[in-house]
Amino acid sequence: MGEGKGSTLVHLLLIVLSLTAFGFAVAAERRRTIGTLHKDEATNQTYCIYNSDVATGYGVGAFLFLLSSESLLMGVTKCMCFGSPLAPGGNRAWTIIYFVSSWMTFLVAEACLIAGAKKNAYHTKYRNMIYADNFSCESLRKGIFIAGAVFVVATMILNIYYYMYFTKATTQTAQKTNRTGSTVGMTRNV
Repeated sequence: MGEGKGSTLVHLLLIVLSLTAFGFAVAAERRRTIGTLHKDEATNQTYCIYNSDVATGYGVGAFLFLLSSESLLMGVTKCMCFGSPLAPGGNRAWTIIYFVSSWMTFLVAEACLIAGAKKNAYHTKYRNMIYADNFSCESLRKGIFIAGAVFVVATMILNIYYYMYFTKATTQTAQKTNRTGSTVGMTRNV
């Protein structure tokens, strides 16, 4: 392992897992469930017919891949709280900044992905004729999975920088100042 570079395998796994999550999020957006309103002439009830529900699976897949990427990084770095201490200096400051930023984007990305998957899985059923005037087929709004995908990429970038600065801060030796003597004399010079 080079000075402050970190493991190439960890970098590679972070990128592969995050890009897979990104791909699943984009696929989920493209395959969102769309409902069409139909009326049953025999029972005089209005109902919705939905196309395939593949987007929910893609959204959950993106959620799980991003979760495994974050879990891998937190396992390797011991969540920055446990393990060897970080050396004081700029690398430690950047490590903390990237750690907090990556967690914020991670939580937003996961919220978008799981909320999109949940909302996409929700399907309305039958309604009586009385409610047919203001009845609409519930469907997921455009952009929820794309917002999740954008935050997945932001999380990936921040995680890579966090790991890079974390490695620098743990391998850097703390520089201590050595004071050999005082400049103020305490005894009389004879």
